[in-house]
Formats: sequence, C-alpha cells, structure tokens
Amino acid sequence: MQTIYLAGPGVFRPDAHNWGLQLQQACQQFGLRGLYPLDQAAPANLSPAKTAAWIFAANCALIRQADAVFADVRAFRSISEPDSGTAFEIGFAHALGKPILLWLPDVPANITMLDRVGQRHDLAGWSVEDFDAPLNLMLWHSASHVIYHTEVLSAIESAANYLNNSTT
Repeated sequence: MQTIYLAGPGVFRPDAHNWGLQLQQACQQFGLRGLYPLDQAAPANLSPAKTAAWIFAANCALIRQADAVFADVRAFRSISEPDSGTAFEIGFAHALGKPILLWLPDVPANITMLDRVGQRHDLAGWSVEDFDAPLNLMLWHSASHVIYHTEVLSAIESAANYLNNSTT
C-alpha cells in the first residue's frame, strides 16, 4: 500500500479534523494510506514558537515517510495562489524526489494564471506570469500529475490510478 502525504489548506478549515478523515477514507477506498498533518498533536504547554517548530518537524517527517504528496493547491486567501505552507511542502517533497500530485479543485483544465487573475498586472502593478499554466511555474513544473476534479473522492481516485500505473 502506497502512502501519500495530504498537503493543503484543509488544516485551516473549521472542520479540519473531519476533512482529514474524509481525505484518509478516500485514500483507503482506493488502496492508499493518507498521512494528514493533524494526525499528530503538538505536545501541550509549548510556546507558540516551539509549537510551530514542532509542527514543522512533524510535517517534514511525514513527507519523508510518504511515497508521494497529494497537494491541494486551490486558491487560498487570494485569487490564484495556493497556501504558502503547501507550496513549501511541494518543494520539500520535490527535493526528496517524491512524486507530486497537484489537485486544483477550483480551476478547470486549460485555465492559465493570466485567466485566473484577469489582467497582466495585479493591483500593485506586479506582473502576472503567462506560461500557459494555472499556477506559478515552479509549482507547475514540480508536478508529476495534475488533477482537476472538484470532488475529493474523484481526485483521490485519480491520484491512486496515477500512482498504481506509474509504478507498474
């Protein structure tokens, strides 16, 4: 059974633990073992800085343990950019040579970053990259597989199919 790290902004949802269970149940249904960042709780009574360091180390350990990373890269707190923690986890996993499965539940296929933002410059005047991809080129080119399904069950099924077919 392959193990996947379930990266994404879901850890910030009001129902974050239930969301993690839903992801893990979908993984089980398709023969995967899902590692969710909130499976482990930081020790009580740590300072905020020590809690943050503990979470960082625990998540990096889970990524090292995983065979692949399933990354929810939906727009988070912006019109087009994913969660920055998820972006780090993608880069870390890529550096370790892990397959990266990008899930874009809020973007149809063939939509670019320019389409998402709607103009060549953002409100601050900064240019919007135009490389025919829906994400920053560094994230986009780290991907082993891209999934556009809106429903989590279909997305995990696509991930499982990809992983099963890429290792046989």
